[in-house]
Amino acid sequence: MSSHPLPEERPRERLSRAGVEALGEIELIALVLQSGNRGASAVELARALRLRYPTLAELAAASAPELARVAGIGPCRAASICAALELGRRTEHAELSSGQPIGGSQAVFHHFHARLGGLKQERFYVVMLDGKGRLLREVRVSEGSLTASIVHPREVFRTAIREAAAAVLLVHNHPSGDPTPSPEDLSLTSRLRAAGDLVGVKVVDHVIVGRGRYVSFVDNGHF
Repeated sequence: MSSHPLPEERPRERLSRAGVEALGEIELIALVLQSGNRGASAVELARALRLRYPTLAELAAASAPELARVAGIGPCRAASICAALELGRRTEHAELSSGQPIGGSQAVFHHFHARLGGLKQERFYVVMLDGKGRLLREVRVSEGSLTASIVHPREVFRTAIREAAAAVLLVHNHPSGDPTPSPEDLSLTSRLRAAGDLVGVKVVDHVIVGRGRYVSFVDNGHF
C-alpha cells in the first residue's frame, strides 16, 4: 500500500490509515496544532512554522513567546508545540533524568543533540551533579553569536554552589556542525576548571555538540 497521502486527506485520517510513522513533520505539527483558524488550515499553519524554523532543532529551541508571534499560532498553540516537543525530548533521552548517574559522554550528546545540533547560535549549558555523579539539574548560562559564546565563571558556578553541586559537566554546541575544540574552547575550559578548583566544584568533562557528532574533552585526553 502506498504511503503517499490521498487527495484531500487530512493528517488525522492519514494517521488512522497508514500509522503515525507515515506522517511527515508538517503533518505531525498540524496534528499538534489540532485546528486552523479562519485564514488558514492547521497544515498551512504548520508550513508557516517550518518556514520560520526550517529544522526541528530550531523549532525545539524556540520559546513559547517566540512561537506565539508566528501569524496564526498564538499562545495556546505555542504552548501545545512546546509541550509536545518536550515530551518527545524526555522520552528519547531518558538517560539523563534527575537523580540518576550520568551515563558517559554519549548519553550527554544524545540528551542535548536534538536541541543544539541545528542551532545557528552557540548555547552553553552547565549540568550539575551530586557527590555520586547523579544529575541534579541543568541550566543554560550563555547564548552567543554565530561564532562565539561568552561564558563567565561566576555564571557557571553561582548556580552550582546554590544547588550544592559537587561537580559540573559543561556542554555547548558549534553552529558550524564541527565539534572540534577551538583554541578559545580549550582556554575557556582551562579557566573554568581552575575556577572550579577554587570554589570546590569539580569540572568533570566538557562536551561539544556538532551536527550528528560530538567531542568529549575527557574521551579525547584534554583533561
